[in-house]
Amino acid sequence: MSETLLPIVQTINSYLSDYILFFMLIAVGLFYSFKTRFVQVRCFKEGMSRVFGTLTLNGKKHDSGMSSFQALATAIAAQVGTGNIVGASGAILTGGPGAIFWMWIIAFFGMATIYAEATLAQETRIVQKDGTIKGGPVYYITTAFKGPLGKFLAGFFAIAITLALGFFGCMVQSNSIGSTCETAFGIPSWVVGIILVIICGFIFLGGIKRLASVTEKLVPIMAAVFLLGGLIVLIARFKYLPETFAMIFTYAFQPQAIIGGSFGAAIKTAMTQGAKRGLFSNEAGMGSTPHAHALAQVKSPHEQGCVAMVGVFIDTFVVLTLNALVVISTLYTKGGILANGYTGSALEVVDKTNLAQTAFGAVFGEQLGAQFVAVTLFFFAFSTILGWNLFGKINVAYLFGEKSTKIYTVIALVFIFLGTLASNDLVWELSDMFNNLMVIPNALALFALGGMVTSAMKRVKKLR
Repeated sequence: MSETLLPIVQTINSYLSDYILFFMLIAVGLFYSFKTRFVQVRCFKEGMSRVFGTLTLNGKKHDSGMSSFQALATAIAAQVGTGNIVGASGAILTGGPGAIFWMWIIAFFGMATIYAEATLAQETRIVQKDGTIKGGPVYYITTAFKGPLGKFLAGFFAIAITLALGFFGCMVQSNSIGSTCETAFGIPSWVVGIILVIICGFIFLGGIKRLASVTEKLVPIMAAVFLLGGLIVLIARFKYLPETFAMIFTYAFQPQAIIGGSFGAAIKTAMTQGAKRGLFSNEAGMGSTPHAHALAQVKSPHEQGCVAMVGVFIDTFVVLTLNALVVISTLYTKGGILANGYTGSALEVVDKTNLAQTAFGAVFGEQLGAQFVAVTLFFFAFSTILGWNLFGKINVAYLFGEKSTKIYTVIALVFIFLGTLASNDLVWELSDMFNNLMVIPNALALFALGGMVTSAMKRVKKLR
């Protein structure tokens, strides 16, 4: 069954990512960059001040929804996961160091995209009489497209995100946790799976308030630990940093020099790998993080839009870039096992799942390097599971009503456990496929609602 489905799903993903989504995501990012007069540049300082000017690990409790920082923490929890370590490593391994440059491009324009997503999530959310907030892409999709078309696109999106993130995505995350813990500490994956299910079940059952309380504490701590470890490696490899940055820019436009093949095929691989893994990492344009931003209690939609941009910046330009610099500076520079390109038996030793562990091990030592990545990946992937489960739950409630969310939670926990038992390329490809499919209705709605986004910006100007 798996052998039959895998090539079919891979073909679908290839066409979606290479011919549709790459151009669609760039187009949305360009559209909102010009539409908002490059809000990612003009309002970046405002976003940073809103996040770090009032930073606290014990946010104000709300009767419903979340504080602005809790919403950002939940969004970052979803964004910073295996895509930053395993996904980025896979992009480098397949597309060469130049793939990181294309990730940066996607992220820069993605900051404008996510500003629009968060703004629209705030604009179209529904606050019920009891204070419960309902919001997310399904609500701005039905605002953009009235009647049967809107209902179809919203339903399509809701099903795709539930499968992509709530089920297959969480399975991918738990598999990464299980495999790295087994490699680093010798703990059987199934034991890790049981522990994960117990912890996740406790948080899931606590609802939005418990999840927000966990993410606002977990995200800053996990980011700080990873940044500290990464900086130690970069200090140790300091003399190779100029060469590392040179590789990123050189191989962005001459990837055939390191990954082989013709120029056309190589640059296509570098660009699509950067775009695909960039999307999986920062999720701008995918329509996932607007669910968290819709719950934020803020004075204006523009405020949360600015805060949302910081999430993409932290995810890609800080965490993902740090991991990429560690990998390239240790494995691709002098003395690294990939310094001479993909020759010999190097690819028999490293793959996308252990590339980061090998890189950190080059400075920390093999065992400590594997353990460090295992611990950080545990927190990254665990926090992503929390965020993605919430996003799936919101869409299940939209499709089938609130009572159905209990059944969804049980099924999600089963998928989390199964992910630690076994994973194969089909699960990764299915996760990618539904991620890709989510983008289409979300991007169409973003194109249709450009006027609503700029209107929200103008209202803030008038108030000031």
